[in-house]
Parts: sequence; C-alpha cells; structure tokens
Amino acid sequence: MSDHDLKKITLENNDFEQYKNLSVSIGLTPEVVSEVAQALEENNYKGAVDISLSLHPADTADLLEKLTSLNRSILVKKISKYIIPEVLPALSVPVLTEVLELLSNRRIVSILEKLETDDAAYVLEICEQPKRQKILMQTPKNIRSLLVQALDFEENTAGRLMQRNYVSVPLYWNIGQVIDYLRESRHIPDEFYALFVVDPKHTPVGTVPLHRAMRSSRNVSVLEVMTKEPKIIQVNTDQEDVAFVFDQYGLTSAPVVDLRGRLIGMITIDDVVDVIREEAEEDILRLGGVIADSDIYMAALQTARSRFLWLSLNLLTAIIASISIGFFSGTLEQMVALAILMPIVASMGGNAGTQTLTVAVRAMATRELTASNSIRIFGKEILVGAYNGVVFAVITGLVASLWFQDNFLGIVIALAMLFNLIIAGTFGAAIPMILSRYKIDPAIGATVILTTITDVIGFVVFLGLADLFLVS
Repeated sequence: MSDHDLKKITLENNDFEQYKNLSVSIGLTPEVVSEVAQALEENNYKGAVDISLSLHPADTADLLEKLTSLNRSILVKKISKYIIPEVLPALSVPVLTEVLELLSNRRIVSILEKLETDDAAYVLEICEQPKRQKILMQTPKNIRSLLVQALDFEENTAGRLMQRNYVSVPLYWNIGQVIDYLRESRHIPDEFYALFVVDPKHTPVGTVPLHRAMRSSRNVSVLEVMTKEPKIIQVNTDQEDVAFVFDQYGLTSAPVVDLRGRLIGMITIDDVVDVIREEAEEDILRLGGVIADSDIYMAALQTARSRFLWLSLNLLTAIIASISIGFFSGTLEQMVALAILMPIVASMGGNAGTQTLTVAVRAMATRELTASNSIRIFGKEILVGAYNGVVFAVITGLVASLWFQDNFLGIVIALAMLFNLIIAGTFGAAIPMILSRYKIDPAIGATVILTTITDVIGFVVFLGLADLFLVS
C-alpha cells in the first residue's frame, strides 16, 4: 500500500472520528454547563460569555435553564447586549420571566423587532401588564399593531401560533413574476416553505411548494403548478387540532384565515413540533398532578403549594379506601393472611387500569379513539382485562395457596384478582371517554378516579369473598 493510500485512509478515519464525536455532542453537554458555571464562580466572565455566545440559540436557552438563579442572573447581565433574539422564545416561562426582568425595555424592544410575530407575542405576554404597555409604546407602530392583534387572539389557538409574515401571490402571475418578486421585495419572511396563491378577495385558493416553483420554467402559470384545495386553518382553531392537521396530511406550512376567509398568516412545521411536544409533556405531567413546564424551575415552597391540591385529592381517595377496609375489620382480625395479601389485589388493579388509561388518553389525543370506534375499543379493553385476570388469578391463587397452605384462600384471591382486573380495564377505558364527553381534559383527575375505583372495589371484593367463604 502506497503512502498516498495510507494517508487517504488516515484522513477518512479522522473524518469519521470527527463525525462520530459531532454526532455524540449534539445538543448542550453537561461539560459545557459545568465549564460555564465554573467560569462564573471564578469571576471569569469573559470565558463564560464567549462559550454562551458560541452556542446555538436553543442550546443557550438550555444553558440558562440549567444554571442556578444567581449564575443565570450574572450571565444574562453580561450578554444582554449580544443575546440572540431566538434565545428568549426557547426559554420556559419561569426562566423567561427572570430573564425579562434583567433586560431593559429598550433591549426587549430590539429583540421583539427581530422575532417572528408568534415568538414575539409569546415573549411579550410573559411581561407584567405595566411593563408590557411600556414596551409596546416603544415598539415601532407596524410591529406594535401585529403584536396587539396577536395577543387579542385566544391562547392556544392558531391565531397565537401563526406568523404574520408570509408570501402570497395572485392567480394570474407566472413563475418568473414570482421569482422577481421574491428577489426584490423587502417583506419576505426569513423562512418559508410554500407560496400561497390568493384570489382578488385575498382568499387562499392554492399553494405552490418552493421545490415545485424552483423546478418550473419562468413562463409557467402559478395556476398550473399550484396544489388546489389547500388545507386552510381558521384563526380560532385549537392548537391541538392544528397539530393533528399537520401530522395527518404531512404539511410543512399552512395558511391561516380570519372569520371571513381572508389570508392573515401562516403556520410552519417548527411551531407545530413545539405544540406536539408541549401537549405531550402537559398530558404526562397532568396525569401525575404536576404543573406543566413550571414545576422544575419553581422554588421549593411554590412547588409544594402547586402539588398540594393533587396530594389532598389522593389523601381523600386513600381515606375512602381505608373506610371500605374498615367495614371488614372483624374479618381482618380473624385472618391476618388477608392483610398481607390485600395490597396485591389493589396494586394489580391500579397498574392494569393505568395501562388502559394511558393508552386511551393517548389514543384520544391522536384521534385514534373516537365516537365511531369507542364501543369496539371499550370491549377490547374489557377482554384484555379478562385475559390478564385469568392468568394472574391462577398465579396469585397458587402462590397464596402454597404460602398459607389454604386452598380456599387461593380461590378467594384468584376470584378477586380476576374481577378487579376486568374492572380496571373497564374503567381505564371508560373514564377518559366520560370526561371527554363533558369537555373535561382526560389527563386531569382521571388517575385519581381510577385509583379510587380499583382500590375500593379490590378491597371490597377480596374482603367480602373472604368474609363469605373463609371466616366463620
């Protein structure tokens, strides 16, 4: 092998190593956070600033979130003049609130001027009302008008999600005119994926993906290459429904229209990805009784207060379960084995029900569970509970029989296990459907209700059967 070939292979291997290291270090690493924190603690502000300004805006946001409140305050003050505007919309609400308090109104205005309307509205909304008004008064009139309009839309709707900058072209243009317009206009958004074709009333009638426009000749009419019957989103559409439309039809952008059908903005896939992530996190946290997005950044006392209500509800349900046990105190006194085995029935019912509940909540969020197939899904979950109930009834029955040398005790716990797993599957599917029917988010309260039902029924059935067949 020649020296040239050996050198070539070495270079290729080095390139591979560099690529491998790059792929591993995607995102903010713990080493970077530690390095910045150490630099701040050693008063090496230049080092901390240099590192933070070299990061991607999303990573800078992560860095600020991972620092202590004191170090975050120091770093923000040092980089306030140079902070990239896109850092602010990437921050969680509690951290963004802290950061905004450290920035001057003039600096916030300059940041808002460089952000897309939806991101700017998100940042501005976090400010307290007096400060928000002062910032708006210092904002250029054209931007102020857009921000006021954005804040007037209901929260978690397409109006809040959309950007006001978009590219619309008339039906009678050709591709050449479109290209000339894109080159010469100063009002083109920094990023867009499609051209929205509008009629004389400014109603969207089609879209032209950029890749299709760039591959067409200049003399080709927009009408010939546009996608007809575009997926149009009403301004008051809930953001969950917006996310569903994007996911269902594989969209990268979509026009947003007002109540009269006129084009007023666009939503892009990057905004929808944020919505999907936020909604998924919110549902998971709500199932555990935790405030989405804020809990981890709150002070300990605030966190304790935010979780107090949920824990109070759990205490209430535990008391209800204990009351149901109290009805069989005499039975428990006569047979200690029942107290030992009793948690098994309730625990298995709770876990089985939570599995069904989680699947049902997710299916409803993704529109896989609807009124048209609810009966079939409901029946399936009952059947799944019955299948698992039979298997675990046999297992627990044999274990109890061998453990306490009592075949009747094994039969009792087996029957209780079978019944409770069927109940768990039934209510695990039914509770989200019932809550949704009454316009209540299934992620809120469903776990508490389910746990109460499985615990109470599990205890009552097990102890009731024991009282009937075992205790004289």
